[in-house]
Amino acid sequence: MKDFAGKTAFVTGAAQGIGLGICRALAKEGVSVAMADIAPDALEAACAGLARDGARVLALPLDVSDAAAVERAAAAVAERFGAVHILVNNAGVAAPPKPMSAIPLEDWNWLVGVNLYGVIHGVRSFLPLIRKHGAGGHVVNTASIAGLQVRPGRGTGAYAATKYAVVALSESLEQELAGSGIGVSVLCPAAVDTEIYASPRRRPPRFGGPFAPPEPHPNQASLADGLSPDAVGARVIQAIRDDEFFIFTHEEPRAWIEARHRRLVEGFDRIAAYNRARGLPPR
Repeated sequence: MKDFAGKTAFVTGAAQGIGLGICRALAKEGVSVAMADIAPDALEAACAGLARDGARVLALPLDVSDAAAVERAAAAVAERFGAVHILVNNAGVAAPPKPMSAIPLEDWNWLVGVNLYGVIHGVRSFLPLIRKHGAGGHVVNTASIAGLQVRPGRGTGAYAATKYAVVALSESLEQELAGSGIGVSVLCPAAVDTEIYASPRRRPPRFGGPFAPPEPHPNQASLADGLSPDAVGARVIQAIRDDEFFIFTHEEPRAWIEARHRRLVEGFDRIAAYNRARGLPPR
């Protein structure tokens, strides 16, 4: 996609943070934006702000972990705007840091329900609408730099597990859509100034209900000096134009990813040495 004017986008987690930054960037390009979020009051305020600036917007209170609700949202967007060209599966949550062996089952269900199934539901419900008009489009799935490596001492292994899955899903989707005119990107931001660690306050009842995260949150300080959501939004627009698959927001994590890949290469070196020592052929 090179020309955004007159197109329509559906964005989840749109009331604040990265989602709102992406919505603002899309609106500046002349895109009509269907904004979905689980926090209705914040969503209405965000939509009103964009509307005051002249954007065409639609507010959709939505729990992305609910497949039927996402289907209804897709129908509402099609009814209001007709064709859908851009899908941004951005909604995400983070649980308080815990050792992997101590994570409650309801936290697992919540994290997987939003961070992974939210993307699955978005693709299942909205990709057919992008295919339908035949004019091409783009899918952006928000993972995290945590979808490519796990930072020691952060206690965010469960969150990272869901984001690794989003990266794999996105890679598979890109392969499947090759030649279709529909691009795919996976957004892997590092520190961005958001309130993701406040997401437990909005946990749905079926996942155990809302609760107050620890104050101060041990990981929140790392985000306070992070990139602004609007800067991420601008980066996403450029990446869609350039048809980038991996959308990175920071240069610093390169060293982290390279270190992880060195461990992978060392693993292959070890099996090669093992086979040679036993006179076995490479396989």
